[in-house]
Formats: sequence, C-alpha cells, structure tokens
Amino acid sequence: MKKQSTFIIALLLLLPIMLSATPFGKTGTAALQFLKLGVDARAIGMGEAYTAVSDDISSTFWNPAGLAPAMQNQAFFSHTNWIANIYHEYAAASFTNGVSTLAVYGSVLHMDDIEITDEETFGPTGETFTNSGMAFGVNYASVFTDKFSAGVGVKYLRENLYEFAVNSYAFDIGSMYNTGWQNLKIGMVLRNFGPDIRYRVDNDEDGLYDEDPFDLFDNDGDGLVDEDGPELDCKIPMSFSLGISGDIMRTDTSHWIASLQLDNVVDRKETWNLGTEYKLSNLFLRGGYQIGYDTNGFSAGLGYRIATSFAIFNIDYAYTDMGKLMENPLKTAHRVSLKMSY
Repeated sequence: MKKQSTFIIALLLLLPIMLSATPFGKTGTAALQFLKLGVDARAIGMGEAYTAVSDDISSTFWNPAGLAPAMQNQAFFSHTNWIANIYHEYAAASFTNGVSTLAVYGSVLHMDDIEITDEETFGPTGETFTNSGMAFGVNYASVFTDKFSAGVGVKYLRENLYEFAVNSYAFDIGSMYNTGWQNLKIGMVLRNFGPDIRYRVDNDEDGLYDEDPFDLFDNDGDGLVDEDGPELDCKIPMSFSLGISGDIMRTDTSHWIASLQLDNVVDRKETWNLGTEYKLSNLFLRGGYQIGYDTNGFSAGLGYRIATSFAIFNIDYAYTDMGKLMENPLKTAHRVSLKMSY
C-alpha cells in the first residue's frame, strides 16, 4: 500500500513538468470550451479555488480524489444561467462503502435557437440553428491512508456546432493529501487529458473530407476542384490545478476555511484563485476572486443546509461578476445547486 501511494504521489508531482514540456498554444486554440465551465454554486462562490477543498459529490468535476472520504451516498444537480441565453446543466450521483466511491455524472451546455443570416442580404432566412456540448463520465476514488486519497475518471465528450459534430474522450486524475494540521489539505488534479480532435467538415457535400487541393480532381462533379481542404487538429482544454486549503477556525457548529489555487490550462496564461467559506450553524457565506482573467473575477455565494429524516440537503447560490460582458449587474452568470446526502 505504501509503494502504491508513493508512486501516485510521484506521478502527480510530475504533472506540472509534463504540462510545461510542450509549447501549448494559447487563446482560441482549444475546442470543447464547455469543459472549462465550473459547476456547483459552492465552488463558484469560492472563486473556483476548490481543488483542495473538494469533499463531496461535485468532486466529479473538480477533483475525483475528493469523492473518497464520503461516508454517505450523494446526488447533485447544478444549473447555470449564462449570459446570451446560454445554460449549463450538471447532474451526478455517487455510491460509497466508506473506503471507495463510484460516481457517475452528465454535463450539458445548451442555448436558445439562433436565426440563420444570409451572407448576401445580411437578413434572416427563417431557419434557425443551435449549438451544444455534452460530457458523460464515471469516476472512481479510494482512501489509501488516513491522510491520502486519489481518484480517476473517464468521460465521453460530444460537441455539436450547427450541423457539425465531434466525438472524443478524456481522463481525469487527482489526489488529496491532508497534513493533519488545521485540516490543511493539498490537492492536485489533471483534467481533460485526451487526444486532439478534428472537426469533419464537408462544405461541398461530396461525401469526402480533408481533400487534397493539388490533385486537380472534381470529386463531386460540380465543376470545382476539391473545395474541402484539410481540417486542423484542435486540442481539448487540458488543465492542471494545484491547490491548498485549511481551517482558519473550526468548532462543532461553525468553521471558516480559506483556499488558494493555481490553474494551468493549455489555451490561456496561468491563473490564481482565492476563496473562503464561513459556516455558522446551517448557513454558509462564501467569497472568491480569480486573478489573471479578462473579467473582474469576483464571485460570492451563500448556502443553507436542511436536515430531514430522509436525507441532508444543501441548497447553494453563487453570483459571478462578468465585467464588461454584463449589460447590468443582474444580467450575469447565476448558479444554483442542490446536493443530497443519504
């Protein structure tokens, strides 16, 4: 068991080196952007500084290792109202024996129909289209010692852009180490580790893709030579996060925790996340700030816990400041989530 834990820790410590070894492209070079959209109003309210805090069912997104310490089965639903009538739904369920936890989840990004505009008249054609992204996955996590846990996950990915679609897959791997002092935890996770994807576009509708423009063949017999050139591979938004969290104060009925996190994503510069949560009885107050983003990066949230004979429910809300993307303070990203432990 000790050798297994040492190997996993060594592997995760090498992940930042692996990520920095390749000269990743930056803005606009990665596909499947919906994979970067955070879920769970608790995590968002804390500025997404959640890799080392993660200790419940939302760990299916943030860090699979956070599933391991759970002592109860859980269910989770999160809804996000983005700007421009874009919506994000996320649902998950976990099953545990107290040592190991298995979880399944699904994520869907969708939006209202958009009118198709004719490029010659610059007017609507009467037709509409929509875009969407989906991810469905399975996570497994286990407690290796009283201080160390790790988890892995695999997911199926699909993105629909108008009449084009792409399918792929990716893996997540994470770890969590609790030092035992002031609940000080160190969390690491590699998310969306998977192959590059390529969109298959057949503009001339001849049934062929990535045609050679230099072979001088008119494959579809329309008098034009190979209108479809080769499509380029796109990366998916692989990311590495390293976080630390701990208690500022903790009693039987309240706590105050703080967290700090560094994110490295293939298509942007490194960013820092700060977060805090204060719990008083069944009420939770949260705040966070993201450094290095184009938007202002401020977020806040609150939550309430309700205990019943059937289950324990956590209801949470988070507000995110989108900066110049907002028409007014009310038209920004709003998240609500519901967790159930039973």
